[in-house]
Amino acid sequence: MKSYKIIILIISLTFISCNDSYIPKPYGFFRVDLPYHQYRMIDTLNLPYKFELSHIAKIVTHANDTKENWIDIQYPYLNASIYCSYKQINNNIFELSEDARKFVYKHSIKADGIGEKTFENSQKNVYGLLYDINGNTASSIQFVLTDSTKHFFRAVLYFNNVPNKDSIAPMNNFIREDILRIMESFEWKK
Repeated sequence: MKSYKIIILIISLTFISCNDSYIPKPYGFFRVDLPYHQYRMIDTLNLPYKFELSHIAKIVTHANDTKENWIDIQYPYLNASIYCSYKQINNNIFELSEDARKFVYKHSIKADGIGEKTFENSQKNVYGLLYDINGNTASSIQFVLTDSTKHFFRAVLYFNNVPNKDSIAPMNNFIREDILRIMESFEWKK
């Protein structure tokens, strides 16, 4: 009889002790395998500028007269685009620069911080600013290039999804390297 009581006690303790408590799993994100950086010169388009572009990106031009020499650099694999605008300077370099700066700082509402890095290539007459916008903002990188007298080029990186700095960080870093290559290889043709 004692052995039955011991067996019943062990079975009942087993059922009582196996009470699973639910622990939610953290959100996970898909892993994106990023290719090696390879570049090609974009010089075949009828644009007043040229630069080196990643082999996984493609150029979409705007045929609209109001957006002459504007392009989009699309990364279909990464679901991202760099929207590029171009304007000729007509004694309005201050206004163009100030508009670009205001556009960047509109993100300060959601940004954790905004870093500015100057760029200068006096041999090619290209000067600019790179803006790194940290946080869950719509745009994480923007940059401006100019020669200060004729040309003004502005570009903004957007991902085509809800901003989440943790999930897009690898793609953002990958495209940031491409942006640095664009800035370093950028030349005015006219």
